[in-house]
Amino acid sequence: MNVLVVDVGGSNVKIFATGQDEPRKFSSGTKMTAKRMVSGVRKLAKDWKYEVISIGYPGPALRDRAVSEPPNLARGWVGFDFQSAFGCPVRLINDAAMQALGSYRGGKLLFLGLGTGLGSAMVVDGIVMPMELAHLPYKNGTFEDHVSADALKKQGKKKWRLHVAKVVALLVAALHPDDVVLGGGNVKKLKEMPPGCRGGDNANAFLGGFRMWEYSSWRRKGSRRRESAERRNQTR
Repeated sequence: MNVLVVDVGGSNVKIFATGQDEPRKFSSGTKMTAKRMVSGVRKLAKDWKYEVISIGYPGPALRDRAVSEPPNLARGWVGFDFQSAFGCPVRLINDAAMQALGSYRGGKLLFLGLGTGLGSAMVVDGIVMPMELAHLPYKNGTFEDHVSADALKKQGKKKWRLHVAKVVALLVAALHPDDVVLGGGNVKKLKEMPPGCRGGDNANAFLGGFRMWEYSSWRRKGSRRRESAERRNQTR
């Protein structure tokens, strides 16, 4: 199956497809509607062959639909029929969840995206769980208020790095993940990774998009891991 992966961001829309050597991109921004995004993708990928599409969306998504408007793009995403617009099957998921799936190596993964805001998702036994951890209360605001791109500009790198370390520590203590991946454009601003964390790669978003069409096999793998764990517990 040939898959076209679309990673929608506040600055750029990046695309990649099965069998291609390099991704392509075009600018997005505050005037980017869903209709314009579709038009741009179709034009940029006109010489690529694909049968299905995966979209990483910068906001909450449910059942392959956007459920709220993205803060850094134009309105018109909620209720938009991507499948009809593209003329082929489409799966849409939160962009952090797509990167999390692409970063997944097994067990329980916590993914945190340090970008314009704070993206978050977990993958547990192959099952993706988009999350909205950014808006949990922290100090005199929320997690996102202290680790976002705006916070980096206002606080400076030193203070921002301290908040990133504290936020990661709090979430690890609460969620007990086996693996923690920090991704997003601002991860390169960290002097060192917080304990127990590894750096993500933006290319993992594309891998996650390909894996979205392998969901049933990931679920079966997760079931086998749970069965193995249960057997180990029974023999102790």
